[in-house]
Amino acid sequence: MRVSVPATSANLGPGFDCLGLAVGLKNQVIIRPSKFHSVSLKGEGANNPALKDNNMFISIFNDFYQNLSNKKRSFRFEFFNEIPLSRGLGSSSAVIVSAIASAYAIEGIELERSKLLNLALAYESHPDNITPAVMGGFNVATVQDNEVKYINKHMPKSLKAVIVVPNRPISTQLSRKTLPFKYSKEDTVFNISHSSLLTAAFMSENWEMLKHASQDVVHQKYRMKHMPELFDVQKTALKNGALMSTLSGSGSTLFSIAYNQDAMNLEQALKNKFPHFRVFILDFDNQGVKIEI
Repeated sequence: MRVSVPATSANLGPGFDCLGLAVGLKNQVIIRPSKFHSVSLKGEGANNPALKDNNMFISIFNDFYQNLSNKKRSFRFEFFNEIPLSRGLGSSSAVIVSAIASAYAIEGIELERSKLLNLALAYESHPDNITPAVMGGFNVATVQDNEVKYINKHMPKSLKAVIVVPNRPISTQLSRKTLPFKYSKEDTVFNISHSSLLTAAFMSENWEMLKHASQDVVHQKYRMKHMPELFDVQKTALKNGALMSTLSGSGSTLFSIAYNQDAMNLEQALKNKFPHFRVFILDFDNQGVKIEI
């Protein structure tokens, strides 16, 4: 059995904790019954032995599997990770979603995506990453009464994601501590209006509006101060064809959207100026979690 979950970029500028979309980097796991427990890990994180011994996926999987089956079995887990760790691309959400989906699938129990999403909410309280991880595409989401309310839209093939992955992380915990405890009415209104406009731009496919709508005053400038070169990455992207360029999640990745015909020039400009960072051109993922029995 194989389960794959896409990387996700959350916030998208002003949509703090409520907007996110899925891109074409995937974490995959193959699970097979075995006489004894074993784990193999390839790709991102393969050089970190702690990920084999203290594996969040296996912990969550075992909790759900034992509750669903009331029995103990041994499995071989083979992980193939494309999502960079601790870079604001939803690697934790991918683990949570794939672990829950795997436990249900291996018992042959059908799990609706909406239920999977709400089960994942117990481990990740913000819906901006887990919603696109489950649903794919662009999502606007909120939580009411411990349930995710969301609207999903597929992304067109005429656009590409161009992401810049720095060579070091920004701690999510540190990133949240950096944010102000209170915000002014002006800053609050600024982000509400821009988040609303950004959502409308995605839904109506008004891509020229993205550059205006994706502005933010609530979190990006505070978080990017931990890695000041990110301001230059963002400026370079916007000068070289990006329709928008925002901090992905809490960082350190910078996420941009470009028309297909502009993506390669944008990628090259970013590679030339930031040779020590990784740059990817990616398709958007409209599928979300995928289960193959």
